Amino acid sequence: MADYYLWIKAGHIIAVIAWMAGLLYLPRLFVYHCDAAAGSERSEMLKLMERRLLRAIMTPAMILAFVFGAGLIGIIGFDGAWLYVKLVLVLTLAVGHMYLARCRRDFAEDRNRHGQRFYRVINEVPAVLMVAIVILAVVKPI
Repeated sequence: MADYYLWIKAGHIIAVIAWMAGLLYLPRLFVYHCDAAAGSERSEMLKLMERRLLRAIMTPAMILAFVFGAGLIGIIGFDGAWLYVKLVLVLTLAVGHMYLARCRRDFAEDRNRHGQRFYRVINEVPAVLMVAIVILAVVKPI
């Protein structure tokens, strides 16, 4: 069982890294997209990059992070309050992921409603959540 645990844990870490990379990069693309004129070559290139990032990397990585995470919980069980808090924060990341997907659709349809400052601010949210999640998972303070 220990061999499977380590493989599942490695899969979880790899998936989380890929997911976080996307969560940190997609809002940055939105910042650049705010400056691109609708229908321009730059706007169309950013639309393609955003769609591919979300569909080919972020969403599969999120799903794998949840699958491997569930596998880890299946092996170790719920072993403390830290895990419950971590799960709430991870679900918050997933809601953020869905919000970014909605923003991507808005850009794809040339109806973005926010400016660069908005995307710069929401770009920080996944990083803050990630710090809290890692501390909970490694230190287990509660």
